[in-house]
Amino acid sequence: MLCSETNCSGTTSLSTHDTKIAILCLSSFQLPLVSALFRSMTVATSSAPPLGDHLCENGFECVEILPATNDAHGGVIVDLKDPMDPEVFASLLKSSLLQWKKQGKDGVWIKLPIELVNLVEIAVKEGFWYHHAEPSYVMLVNWISKTGCTIPPNASHRIRVGALVLNDKKEVLVVKEKRGRFHGIGAWKLPTGVVDAGEEIFEAAVREVKEETGIDTEFMEVLGFRQEHNSFFEKSDISFLCMLHPLSFDIKKQELEIEAAQWMPFEEYAAQPFNQKHEPFKYINELCIAKMENVYTGFCPRLVSSFFSKDFSYIYLNSKDLDKSSS
Repeated sequence: MLCSETNCSGTTSLSTHDTKIAILCLSSFQLPLVSALFRSMTVATSSAPPLGDHLCENGFECVEILPATNDAHGGVIVDLKDPMDPEVFASLLKSSLLQWKKQGKDGVWIKLPIELVNLVEIAVKEGFWYHHAEPSYVMLVNWISKTGCTIPPNASHRIRVGALVLNDKKEVLVVKEKRGRFHGIGAWKLPTGVVDAGEEIFEAAVREVKEETGIDTEFMEVLGFRQEHNSFFEKSDISFLCMLHPLSFDIKKQELEIEAAQWMPFEEYAAQPFNQKHEPFKYINELCIAKMENVYTGFCPRLVSSFFSKDFSYIYLNSKDLDKSSS
């Protein structure tokens, strides 16, 4: 016997795929008949694209849910790409949440491309909230378990680099900016910038120096790092002070952001009033002096493999002292 969502009769009629989802109330002797009916219906409606995944429980009930993949933490991820009618999405989302709760799922992630922004309000009404956004999508999340929520917050830090480029004449490469918090205070500063997504720290340092001054450099080491909170839209910054060796010397400053650039004697750079008042810059001066006196060793990148990924990454360490201890 076939049953629709709203009534159950003894007939063998079945609503089509693009109207309402059929629920089967079956007894064992009816299975061959129903299988044949489904095969014929599939042929008749093959031109209609599927709206979601079909989930059957113990052979008695089939419901349609949003296509999803399991994550590594007991939740599911919905990654929608194709256009979907809002009413269809609302219906599938409700049935999906019911099924995932039955399955004991915890967190539900929905990735909506910018083309499907009209579905955001529907998801929010079902308890979802914003987790993060990128230029091409927004990520929504919902915790459907009765246990305490363990969904991690959005990325809380921005990674920055500052480049200390010191030539053989003990001159430092410095710039004045056209914009930003250093603009207008008359201070010469080190080239700085934000690390791009997927970019290594040492790559960012070399890139920023090249972009701002036109100077080619070789990365030497990380001298230190600093964490600063509430820096950018309530996010935190981690800034890495990197030391680089110049491979070229003719400056070609960036016109968009840089007002001026030059090689400045280190003593003159360190003696700037701003550097004397701003404590982090005083430490930069001390680190530079320690490097010139060869009494300080920073952290160099070392390529390492991982058990969890086929990709290589870098660990930053004091390789000089490490190699001594292992020899």
